[in-house]
Amino acid sequence: MIIVMAPWATAEHKQNILDQVGKMGLEAHLLEDNFRTIVAVMGEERPIVELPFESWPGVERVLPVLQPFLLASREYRGENSLVEVGSPVEGREPVVFGGPAIQVIAGPCAVEFEETTLKTAHLVKQAGCRLFRGGAFKPRTSPYSFQGLGADGLAILRRVRQETGLLIVTEVMDVHELDLVATTADLLQIGTRNMTNFNLLKALGGVKKPVLLKRGMSSTIKEFLMAAEYILSNGNPNVILCERGIRTFETYTRFNLDINAIPAIKHLSHLPIIVDPSHATGLWRLVGPVALAGIAAGADGVMVEVHPDPQNALSDGSQALKPERLPPLLEKIKGISAVLGRTMA
Repeated sequence: MIIVMAPWATAEHKQNILDQVGKMGLEAHLLEDNFRTIVAVMGEERPIVELPFESWPGVERVLPVLQPFLLASREYRGENSLVEVGSPVEGREPVVFGGPAIQVIAGPCAVEFEETTLKTAHLVKQAGCRLFRGGAFKPRTSPYSFQGLGADGLAILRRVRQETGLLIVTEVMDVHELDLVATTADLLQIGTRNMTNFNLLKALGGVKKPVLLKRGMSSTIKEFLMAAEYILSNGNPNVILCERGIRTFETYTRFNLDINAIPAIKHLSHLPIIVDPSHATGLWRLVGPVALAGIAAGADGVMVEVHPDPQNALSDGSQALKPERLPPLLEKIKGISAVLGRTMA
């Protein structure tokens, strides 16, 4: 349920509502901006509707929420959420997801060797990107596949940021590694296999850094948004969604990017969403066209894999662009962004 406060409502009126909801054993979230104040009530609505909130001082109207994801819903927040990554350093503004600018995250699937990673990072920066992706901890289908460098990989990523100024996007897999990864990451990534790791999602609610939440490979849109709700309801409003492809009967591509999900989520939720055409297709030749399709459908950004030597990459080389293929893709993204009335950061 959402309680919309009147423009003239006082702080005392708002606190009275919060106190009453708390007495019922329910949780309330207060959202205030320049235009309105709303109270989102979490939990079973049946005892709430019995109270005449609409007649209480300071209340304008009461709205039922039609979706189970309350804090992620458009009913809770009508305007798009803007999620900032990074803090202003030496005059540089944070990277903003959810605004008019299309953001691009680029880098290797996994951090392998320091020299290779630094070389890739410099090329990514030269192309014009501000965010660098690279996995230090890698969840792999096979226990015999490269699992990442762990803490040593995080040290390499810190070196990347120090040398290039790029913001770091890297995955956290376990609650026990969260603090360690958070010391390096500017944007904490939750991979497809951990979208339903609810203890980890709850813990992310207490971290003061933005989260990039990837859709589970077999998850519905509703389940995807409910996973985001775990993070939001535990105190972290800075969530960026990532459509990275779902499983279907098709075997030519690794997964299938669900283009439908992008406008659907834009309709259902205020959270920004980006696409990952590298994991969705598994084939570097398809990365560019699918990235453009995602932007055309309304995505707020793309995440692509880049590696200077894909044939010898330790993880997912077949879907990685060579660095020289990144600038032409960015030019095309700029072109389609302009058509949509947007820009590329």
